[in-house]
Amino acid sequence: MLANQIGYYSLILGLLFSFLLCSVAIKDFNNNYKGINQNVFTLSFLQLIFVVVSFLSLILSFVNSDFSNETVFNNSHTTKPLFYKISGTWGNHEGSLLLWLLVLTLFIYLFLIKSKQQPKKYRILTLLFQQIIIIGFFLFVLMTSNPFNYLYPIPNEGLGLNPILQDPALAVHPPILYLGYVGSSIIFSASLAAVTQNYISKEWAQHIKKWVLVSWIFLSIGIMLGSIWAYYELGWGGFWFWDPVENVSLMPWLTLTALFHCVLVLERRATLKSWVVILSITTFTLSMCGTFLVRSGLLNSVHTFANNSTRGIFILTLLFVLIFLSLGVFFLFDKENNKDSNSFFWLSKETSILINNWFMMYFLSVVLIGTVYPIFLDVISTEKISVGPPFYHKLIAPFLGPFLLFMALGPKLKWIKSEIENKNSLIILFIISIALAFIILKNLTTDLLFYTLLISAALFLFFTTLKELFVQKLKNISQTIAHLGFSLLILSILFNNILSTEIITNIKVGEKYNYNKSEIFFEKIEEKKESNFNSIIGYFKITDKKGKIIELKPELRVYNQPIIITSEADIKTTLLKDRFLVMNLVKGNKYFNIRYQIKPFMLWIWTSVLILSFGGLMSLFKKKNEK
Repeated sequence: MLANQIGYYSLILGLLFSFLLCSVAIKDFNNNYKGINQNVFTLSFLQLIFVVVSFLSLILSFVNSDFSNETVFNNSHTTKPLFYKISGTWGNHEGSLLLWLLVLTLFIYLFLIKSKQQPKKYRILTLLFQQIIIIGFFLFVLMTSNPFNYLYPIPNEGLGLNPILQDPALAVHPPILYLGYVGSSIIFSASLAAVTQNYISKEWAQHIKKWVLVSWIFLSIGIMLGSIWAYYELGWGGFWFWDPVENVSLMPWLTLTALFHCVLVLERRATLKSWVVILSITTFTLSMCGTFLVRSGLLNSVHTFANNSTRGIFILTLLFVLIFLSLGVFFLFDKENNKDSNSFFWLSKETSILINNWFMMYFLSVVLIGTVYPIFLDVISTEKISVGPPFYHKLIAPFLGPFLLFMALGPKLKWIKSEIENKNSLIILFIISIALAFIILKNLTTDLLFYTLLISAALFLFFTTLKELFVQKLKNISQTIAHLGFSLLILSILFNNILSTEIITNIKVGEKYNYNKSEIFFEKIEEKKESNFNSIIGYFKITDKKGKIIELKPELRVYNQPIIITSEADIKTTLLKDRFLVMNLVKGNKYFNIRYQIKPFMLWIWTSVLILSFGGLMSLFKKKNEK
């Protein structure tokens, strides 16, 4: 109960410090001192401390199972393991917003202490724009989503956390994803501040590039962790299903990727200024849109928070205020940047980056339409539709090949004006890629031409970046590793899509199911009792064509609070493929429905994202010998 009071009043004090900080910052903006007033740093630090205290108070309430706190009552239970009590702090609407607020205040404090070489007025304006966002979230939390609401009489037991959220990967997924989401707020605030000060320049690009990279790295890893969780916990049997909540995390990743490459151009040519600002605004807007859609109840997804309409209206209002503010600042102060010539020589690194950004914007448009259109259709006509993978695959796949080819050729070009060097080796690599793709796919798919083109382009990107890694040695190594990771990701996805197999059948204990010279034997079931669930474990033996036997043990878990049955897949992972088995009880009889899948290159999908992120991490510590 004491933790509730400390947490709540810390939030109120944090909000008061926001107003005080704005007042001191505005006063400091108008004086002629060279450095920022020390009081600004002190107030920003105190604001962060109060939010940290509030967040720790909520964690303490969860750990102590303090059911006088409504959030704890709704999302915890005394039988929950300690790890999931702690992760339950942000596994709900109120706690996740408090985490957003914590990261917002942390990032602006870090910005202040890490940007001492930047102009004073630019830093103060960044602080002020960021405080507008922070104040908005303080009000959102206190008015509609208070994590410290008091319950009386105090319940003896809580309702428990959704069992599918009780998972290690999902416990760390939200904080890492939020570091990516909220990191875009600093880019947004800094861009608006730079526009007002006419500071969009090479120097600013070098400064903001690190913040873009940090956000991009965290967002990449956060998306990957969410994908891994969905793969083995939800029993979908794949790494991506174009679920609406998956899409709202992918969209800012696309714009962040485009923004980073535009910043590289700005860093060298002092051009694409307006495009950099637009992408900065768009990235944060998409992050906020994701927050709105997940918390408004408009999206029907396993990861959304079911909430009342008041919350959705509040955050939608905040979103519109920020959008109109940013557009107003952009059109009022960006006149100088619009005068810059953005024309490039047709064969140059700048042109290749610009063309690839057009591709990224096209991919973004497809994902945005596929995610938002069902919502608008439901509002206008009350007709409910779902946009599934075929929509995205048909619209994205034809453009993926040209995108990969430009991505392979771009790094070979020079800035300003270039010629294609080593044409013969590139032609040879391209021919090898086509021949290799054709040989691999000849007996694997009926859609031979289409997949040959896609895999040829992905192989060409892989071979050219691999060559760069060995020939160029340390030169541009971060870029080469990131591009190598991306080529591996695309290749792994394509081969996973082509080579995956699936068997779905109903089977009783003791029965065998034969398919394609292989056999599934349902040996037995076993029951176990855990701290907060009962487990029914199925023992299966899979005999493949070569006579090799693989044992798999999927589970059904019956949780005690709330009473929910979940399916836990068993997955045997090797370097080349995953064997995936999930079972469900068929009501009314002794049959179990099983789904057995062989999913090639799953390990390489996750590994390629790590390589991609590692390339970005290396860029943060780029040495002088990298150009």
